[in-house]
Amino acid sequence: MVERLTALDASFLYLEEPGTPMHVGAVLVLECPSGTLDHDALIELVRTRLPLVPRYRQKVLEVPGHLANPAWVDDPDFDLTYHVRRSALPRPGTEEQLLDLVARLTARPLDLSRPLWEMYLVEGLAGDRTAVVTKTHPALVDGLGAIDIGQVILDPDPDAGSAPTDSGEWRPRRPPGSAALVWEAVEEYLQRPSAVLETARTAAGDLRATATRWAGVAGGLVAAVARTAVSPAPTSPLNAPIGRQRRVAVARASLDDLRTVRKAHGGTVNDVLLTSVTGALREWLLSRGEPVVGSTSIRALVPVSVRAEEDGAANEVRSFLVDLPVGEPNSRVRLARISFAMRGLAPSGQSVGADTLSALSGFAPPTLHALGARAASGLSRRLFNLVVTNVPGPQVPLYAGSARMVEVYPVVPLVRGQGLAIGLTSYDGTVYFGLNADRDSVSDVDVLADLIEQEIAYLVEASS
Repeated sequence: MVERLTALDASFLYLEEPGTPMHVGAVLVLECPSGTLDHDALIELVRTRLPLVPRYRQKVLEVPGHLANPAWVDDPDFDLTYHVRRSALPRPGTEEQLLDLVARLTARPLDLSRPLWEMYLVEGLAGDRTAVVTKTHPALVDGLGAIDIGQVILDPDPDAGSAPTDSGEWRPRRPPGSAALVWEAVEEYLQRPSAVLETARTAAGDLRATATRWAGVAGGLVAAVARTAVSPAPTSPLNAPIGRQRRVAVARASLDDLRTVRKAHGGTVNDVLLTSVTGALREWLLSRGEPVVGSTSIRALVPVSVRAEEDGAANEVRSFLVDLPVGEPNSRVRLARISFAMRGLAPSGQSVGADTLSALSGFAPPTLHALGARAASGLSRRLFNLVVTNVPGPQVPLYAGSARMVEVYPVVPLVRGQGLAIGLTSYDGTVYFGLNADRDSVSDVDVLADLIEQEIAYLVEASS
């Protein structure tokens, strides 16, 4: 028997459009003072870790006539050098040049006839640095503990050694032929007649059927949204027809600075981060000549992964719809309003527990940014203006071989009609913002990234 994609993952593939590729990206910036991580070394490192992620040597195989969900099968032509590629920046290798490359890589869909991931080693970054850019389709994450390839190449110690390796040469299992796939689909139909009808609706792109499946898999999320969204999301320039090209920008914030603001004004670190995004959005709207009055707001879908302070505590993930008060001119009042709103959501049952969200996308930190993309693609785009994902990462240095990772930026995919997605990841004392935007409708996303850092600096100054 073949291993099938779940109904949710199959619908996630079917709903993907050429202009809105749904892969989740990450940019890992590494210190390589002596070229310690070259292309050959990265290929070898990935090769030794592939047994930890066997799905990364499998591809999706369609069933003739869409009689059943697609199946995962070993790729008999798997070529690691296709997936682990090499690129380089022209001199002087600035961050702007790197982000321009990341934007072009992000805009390019994955090849659905191959395993659904890619990794790029980007050489030539100034300061003896190298970048690794990853792209992973959320369909790879099955909700049962699957992890991202970017996670398994990192270790807490430099030159940690090979971890698990193949016991001999990997031998792919022979993919089933069309007749075998059809026969298994018929057997499945005889055991569960409703399966064929469900699969046919998925293949036809029936959005109402997709919403029904989401209600079945993630009833808590849909119910929470229904309770929160008493009215459509406000009109915003963030919601417009988008093209196929992207712009990527980044920002940074010290965790110590964020904790200083939290200590002075209350709330949580996540509240402070949302406040910085809110203040930046306010100034960005004003810079574009958009009308901003006291009641102006922007609604964000905010899946938040929360890690308890105790060592070994389990992650908890909750998702909220939050109206960001961009019309409020006072940053401290904005923080108070956002803190109040976030505190008010959880007790009212409008949050979504970890069990529900792990059923949607898996629980490994690198893949948690897919939560926002999944929620955005499965729900009406009229309910929110943008997605803001926040995933806490390790607060100790990590290494790829002997190269130390010094920065990591998430790249959250866009959905149709939404021009901006913001991902946040904390790592080793710093929070890193990754802003993915439509190249035309949000062409000045770099301005927004600068405004986020300015807003954080202002909040810190006001806390001293």
